Amino acid sequence: MAYRVTLIPGDGTGPELIEATRRVLEATGVPFEWDVQEAGADVMERYGTPLPEHVLDSLRRTRVGLKGPITTPVGTGFRSVNVALRQALDLYANVRPARSFKGVQGPFQDIDLVVIRENTECLYVGIEHEVIPDVAAEAIRIITRHASERIVRFAFEYARANGRRKVTAVHKANILKTTDGLFLKVAYEVASQYPDIAFDDRIIDNMCMQLVQHPHEYDVLVMPNLYGDIVSDLCSGLVGGLGMAPGANIGEDMAVFEPVHGSAPKYAGQNRVNPTATILSGVMMLRYLGEHDAADRVQRAVERVIAEGRYVTADLKPSRDDPTAVGTQEMADAIIRAMNE
Repeated sequence: MAYRVTLIPGDGTGPELIEATRRVLEATGVPFEWDVQEAGADVMERYGTPLPEHVLDSLRRTRVGLKGPITTPVGTGFRSVNVALRQALDLYANVRPARSFKGVQGPFQDIDLVVIRENTECLYVGIEHEVIPDVAAEAIRIITRHASERIVRFAFEYARANGRRKVTAVHKANILKTTDGLFLKVAYEVASQYPDIAFDDRIIDNMCMQLVQHPHEYDVLVMPNLYGDIVSDLCSGLVGGLGMAPGANIGEDMAVFEPVHGSAPKYAGQNRVNPTATILSGVMMLRYLGEHDAADRVQRAVERVIAEGRYVTADLKPSRDDPTAVGTQEMADAIIRAMNE
């Protein structure tokens, strides 16, 4: 019986990344029934919103989605579709692994970190306004016990289920004593219920320094929304960049999988962007669906293609001007071949 999955191509380079990923996933032999739904800047004129209600309805029916990147205007325009989708469906846990791959240049080897980010509150609630027009503006930051407890518990359950050794809570409770103070207090309360998993905490600025000096000392990092957005990009930089960074947004009985990176509209339609992050998001989706053998096959094939370095996009070559670099779809073809060899 086929898995029904909402497929959101996104905009910019999203459609070509999703096409490459769809082909890789179908090559596993796992049956899928795709419900293709359009969202993003390209549908604004047609629907008056970048996230039409029928897209959310599709996700409510299928309970699982695979999504390409969607452009978010800077400073003006509509709010982030990604944030709106997570809040509308209560996809409260954002999971972003950062793992080293042989053949990818980076400052460290053997990095294996997971950033778990609270996905529904903090400054991303979007409550902000001008106090004095063009002079002063204000944003409201919300941290609740409920959201803090469930994201920290999610981190510990994830650690336990995946054989992880430690959870670190990241905060700024030395300055934000009420909001981050609540998050940290709740984190310690939850940690006491998991004696089999080591626990510590780090102030966010110190955490950033520690990650670029001693990343191997950390394992699972859990934190409020804004910190998680920033730290997950930092961790991606440790393993070769956002092109290597998959992500999942998980709720109580629903999940949407997407790459961490943006839509790179200037490269749209050029068949040149790295599909690894989107394909690895597909691997996360396979594991969520319980298709672990298929997930392992895709994971090994991605690792092999990248390690060999022959059929990879320009950002994975020693020089971005390397004339032997291949395109998005050609890299996906190589991954499919590696799965079947």
